[in-house]
Amino acid sequence: MSESGPSEPTRPYDERIAAVVRDHLAEAEIEYDEPEPGLFSFALPGERKLQTPVRIDVGPHALGVHAFVCRRPDEEHEKVYRWLLERNLKMYAVAFALDHHGDIYLDARLPLGAVDSDELDRLLGSVLTYADESFNTILELGFATSIRKEWEWRKLRGEPTRNLEAFRGWLEAGDGPTD
Repeated sequence: MSESGPSEPTRPYDERIAAVVRDHLAEAEIEYDEPEPGLFSFALPGERKLQTPVRIDVGPHALGVHAFVCRRPDEEHEKVYRWLLERNLKMYAVAFALDHHGDIYLDARLPLGAVDSDELDRLLGSVLTYADESFNTILELGFATSIRKEWEWRKLRGEPTRNLEAFRGWLEAGDGPTD
């Protein structure tokens, strides 16, 4: 938590639910900032996506969760966005969304009456799982040309390719990524 603590609220929020969020994040040992009461920002650690930045916004009637997944794809926008929409049909509590730039987020809203520590745990678990599980597929579909160029540049110069290992199969085969 921020050393100075939360400042005075500039928007309406439910303090009881904000306390539930504070307690849950502290119990889960997640470091967070609360720049104003009821507005929390932190990062969830992952495996494929090393960190997923998350914001929780406690309002007067609902709790919102917003998590950044990936910037706007360089290519194959329709294919990426279609994959995300199809994925939405299989997900619990959160859905993929786009901002006005085309950047990809996970978003959720819960009525305050549904918010408790167990539900926050399920919700944040969903965010972490879906961001992490989807990350490489989003990269393969939306950034294949950039990944291939990086791979070729590193191989040519004898540079390490550890961070590209997830894509080795289709890069070495000379194919494009598969859906």
